[in-house]
Amino acid sequence: MANLKLREAREQLRNMNNEELVNEVAAQRANLYHMRRKSAMRQLEDTAAIHTARKQIARALTILRERELTAKKEGN
Repeated sequence: MANLKLREAREQLRNMNNEELVNEVAAQRANLYHMRRKSAMRQLEDTAAIHTARKQIARALTILRERELTAKKEGN
């Protein structure tokens, strides 16, 4: 079941254009910052959310890099 949600998250990211992906990374990084602050003050209830946010950022950056390399390869 968790695998299905992961697949949906990946497809959702793949359907975004580059500008939306950059905005998603920025939003997730801001969210991660706030979660880390709350965690430091012992106010964060779901500590696994930090791990999830980091993975979501990595997925978005990976897709951006794949597109960059594909564009570079097609340009040559």
